[in-house]
Amino acid sequence: MASAFGHACAAFGIGKVYSGKKQAISFWVLSVICAIIPDADTIGYKFGVPYDSTFGHRGFTHSIVFALLMGWLASWIFTKINSAKKDKWKMAFYFFVVTLSHPLLDACTTGGLGVAFFSPFSNHRYFFPFHPIKVSPIAVNSFFSDWGLRVLLSEALWIGLPTLIVVLIASYIRRAK
Repeated sequence: MASAFGHACAAFGIGKVYSGKKQAISFWVLSVICAIIPDADTIGYKFGVPYDSTFGHRGFTHSIVFALLMGWLASWIFTKINSAKKDKWKMAFYFFVVTLSHPLLDACTTGGLGVAFFSPFSNHRYFFPFHPIKVSPIAVNSFFSDWGLRVLLSEALWIGLPTLIVVLIASYIRRAK
């Protein structure tokens, strides 16, 4: 998996491109939650859920169906907090994209069994042909090591830099209009 930092970075970039205007803190909090929540499936390890099962790591919570459900739920929460009923569907799509960014990034990593994009209909796991992002350790204590540093450097190059470039281009286009 990419680390929580890489997923949060992607959420920030998607959010900045989605809306060039100032957003409520709830927008950013929900964005980061949507970007990292698919990894909540790692709690299954504590309960003996096999990695390659439907509800194992990179299973259902990394699927398009889950991203749709999270997009709807986050939109509902956002519109309740901010009384933004008119933007409900736009927000649902936005939060869907942010949640989906997680499995898309994970499919670009160097480890694991792949991502079950089509769960619960199929548990087949996929990787993209190009996977330059170093896979992150799952255990927090393992993250603070040489391995964790290599992951952060990899994510800076393959997530952070492209995110920065896209955000700068989007900002330039908005100002030019």
